[in-house]
Order: sequence, then structure tokens, then C-alpha cells
Amino acid sequence: MAQINEHYLGLKGSYLFSEMAKRINAHGGDIIKLGIGDVTRPLPPAVTEAMIKAVNDMGTADGFHGYGPEQGYAWLREAVAANDYQGMGIEPDEIFISDGAKCDTGNIQELFSDKCRIAVLDPVYPVYVDTNVMAGRAGDYDPEKNAYSNITYLPCSAENGFKPSLPDTDVDIIYLCYPNNPTGTVLTKAELSEWVAYAKKTGALILFDAAYEAFIREDNIPHSIYEIDGAKEVAIEFRSYSKTAGFTGVRCAFAVVPKTLTGTDSNGQPHSLNAMWNRRHTTKFNGVPYITQKGAFACYSEEGKAQIRETIDFYLGNAGIIREGLKSIGIECWGGVNSPYVWLKTPGGMPSWDFFDRLLDAGVAGTPGAGFGSAGEGYFRLTAFNTRENTLRAMERFSLLRI
Repeated sequence: MAQINEHYLGLKGSYLFSEMAKRINAHGGDIIKLGIGDVTRPLPPAVTEAMIKAVNDMGTADGFHGYGPEQGYAWLREAVAANDYQGMGIEPDEIFISDGAKCDTGNIQELFSDKCRIAVLDPVYPVYVDTNVMAGRAGDYDPEKNAYSNITYLPCSAENGFKPSLPDTDVDIIYLCYPNNPTGTVLTKAELSEWVAYAKKTGALILFDAAYEAFIREDNIPHSIYEIDGAKEVAIEFRSYSKTAGFTGVRCAFAVVPKTLTGTDSNGQPHSLNAMWNRRHTTKFNGVPYITQKGAFACYSEEGKAQIRETIDFYLGNAGIIREGLKSIGIECWGGVNSPYVWLKTPGGMPSWDFFDRLLDAGVAGTPGAGFGSAGEGYFRLTAFNTRENTLRAMERFSLLRI
């Protein structure tokens, strides 16, 4: 009989979004979904045209592509370096094309010892925590605290502007996500510089999830952690085409692992994290399809950039409708300016899952803040990724709530 990995038994209940889907399906009726961050607008025309051409290429002897390089085709990695990291000193061989930032942020923990102490913002994207639970790094789960014993939680609340203090205990790995999921808040360049300085001083590694950087519209908000001097020595960055160009059903992303990054073995000897991630990538991943990578490459054409900006402006327009709609009925909220997420305070301090069920009765689905961690209790997340019509209808339903 095969013995299981008992760390899986330490996972709390079901995955957040699975529980939401179960409740929505059981409820039935006309539900406007502003919960899961899936997009609704079609792929940019520049992307579909490039993918159609790539499909036709695959139907010819000269244009056919079999296995490609696991790290991604050179022309895409070069485009990423030239467009997303211009002037930051990031080289193509520090960029690894993948099938999703969720996969990358979950898989990256394989490079590190189970003795490493991790720190996460609270509330937090569940994948960061759950994958460390699966690896045996999280310790015991306390249902009363909604927390694991070996994880350092950095509370984010209205009181601190959803910008946590630096850890006051020793940690080895810090997960940061900005623009933040779920709160929709951002860090200024000066604020992010404090985290880089802390990591350099303590030897901690920052795992920086920048999946929503394309939504940044305000000045002095860094799109990449590598805009901060010294970040190449302390940080890995993750980005995705899912929310940027609508690739949620196509699947393409990338991780940046600078060659200057090292970790140490049990004897204190340094080892290249770039080389280790390359080894993991080539062993466990067979590469993103040629057709998909051609679509991602088209995102960097002038037409692609303009079309993507139009789509993101549309979603930010939805976010503005949600923000103003909530404020008009006296609900306090944050985010939605440099992010597709709006984070709201549940009326009257109502528990977030109770508010989820109450809102479901009104025909709208969002995401309970408690699903993102203990500091998320009493808050709720709405996404701007639905259609304009549905977003307007959802806010009309909000206005009819009797709370």
C-alpha cells in the first residue's frame, strides 16, 4: 500500500475558490460573478492573428515545431527583457516562460529546505500558503486563529493602510504581491525599497508576485521590484499574461530568476538559484506551446500594446464603477485604482462568509476575506473582470441590500 504525503492532511478544508463554486452552484439562480479573477474580454486581435498564423505554420513542413526549449523560445525571452525590463539589467537567460504565475509561485518553494521560515502578508493569495503546507513547511493549523504555527503572518488592515510592517522575527523567504491580491493596494518606490533593504540586511529572499503590474496607472508605483537598486541580489519576480492580455484560458507567464541570486546548503556554501530553477524547469516542465508563445510575443507589438491597454482601461473602468457604487451606499472600500480588485469592509462587521451568503441571495458572488487569512475576516473582495453590463447590474443589486 502506497503511503501518502501526510502534509496534505494539514490543508484547511477545500481550496477557497472550490468552496465558493460549491456554494454558488448549490444556490442556483441568476448570479453575477465578481469573485474569481477570471477575465471576460476576448484576446487582443494582434494575439489571435499571431496564434492563427502559428497554427498554420504548424501545418507545414518548414513551419512545424516540436519540443521547444523548456525555458521558452529565445525570441520571446528577448522581447520580455527588452520591453518589461528595459534598463533594469535583466538578461533573457534569467527569464523562464511558463504556463502560469500560479504554477510558478507554487512550484518555486521546491528549491528551498523545509526548514526555511516563510512570511506572508495577511490577507494572502492562498496558493503561497497551501503549497508550503503541502511541502511540510507550515507547521500545525490552528482553526481558531486561521493560521499555521510555522508561518510568519504580516497583518494588513485599514489601520496600517494594508501595508504591513517588516518582520520582527527571523524569516528566510517573504512572499510579496503588488498590486496586491486581494486588497488591490500598492507600494510606492520608497516603500518597496524598505523591503529590499531589509532582505539585503537579513539575507532573506523576496518572492515578488507582479501579476497585476499592467494595471498600475499612478506615478511612483514600481511595476517591477527590479526598479529598486539591489533587488537582483534578493528577489525573484513572477508575471503573467493572464490578466494582462486575457490568457487565463491560454496559459502563459514567466518568472525572473537573476543569476546573482544564491541560496546556501547545510554547510553554508552558496548555490545559484537560477541554475537550480533551470534544472527544475527542464526536469518537470516540457515548455509552453509554440502557438501560445507566438501569441505572447504579439503582446509586445505596437498593436498588441495598444489593444492590451484598451482592455485594461476597460477593467479599471469597471473597478471605478464598483468603488463609486459601494461608496454611494456607505460601504468603505480600497483598491480598484491600480488594480482590478476592490476590497471592502463588510457592513456592520458581518463575518465575511455570512456576507458572501447574504450577497448571494441578492444575486452577486464575491470572495470572502476570511478565505485569504485571519486578517481578511470582516473584509470582502470584488473583481472588475466581468462585463460592463454585469458590473452595473451588480451594483444595482448592492444598492438594494438591506443590511
